Amino acid sequence: MDTDGVPPLALDIDGTLTTAAGPIDPRAFDLLADWEAPVVLATGKSFPYPVALAHYAGVPETVVAENGGVVLVEGEVRHAGDPERARAAYRAYVDRGGDPGFTLEGTVNRWRETEVAVDRSRADEALLREVAAEFDLEVFDTGYAYHVKTPGVEKGDGLAVVADALGVEPSAFVAVGDSENDVSTFSVAGRSFAVANADERARAAADVVLAAGYFDGTLAAVERVRG
Repeated sequence: MDTDGVPPLALDIDGTLTTAAGPIDPRAFDLLADWEAPVVLATGKSFPYPVALAHYAGVPETVVAENGGVVLVEGEVRHAGDPERARAAYRAYVDRGGDPGFTLEGTVNRWRETEVAVDRSRADEALLREVAAEFDLEVFDTGYAYHVKTPGVEKGDGLAVVADALGVEPSAFVAVGDSENDVSTFSVAGRSFAVANADERARAAADVVLAAGYFDGTLAAVERVRG
């Protein structure tokens, strides 16, 4: 879909629509509300977060959450992944002495429908990956948390589902992100931008690495692609 030269966007949230301190950059609300083509919020966060952001920005709730585990488009929710296996791996990790940082009952995990997140600043990464492998799961490092998830469930797959539901080619999208979980989105979208604070995997996968970071970088990207 192309509205007078304005392409649809696939935007990560943390590190991409935020300031360096973590909150959403207030200018992001104007970007979302004023963009003339569809905007997909594609994030590792649990499902309610991007839905709430879209709601309060006054835009359609078109969401890829939990690294592709949950997709919301045209009012339909679709799931991928095995949440019970992820929670079992979490408990096994704790039983072996691992510190998850985030509890299953806290706000980081309680609304997750397809995966669990572990605080990367407190986790024993080697132990977490060992336990995850025993449950046939993988660990994604988003730079903010380790996500224990079903292999093969990625944000790029979710973007493809959204594109199909909207009747557009995935290559019509412009993607902006900052971490490992954006690599699959970059591979699906027609153009991709990594903000300056992006990790090495995202930087290597992007078509363009921006000079500016966080929302400043995203703003620079969308200004480049606006027709």
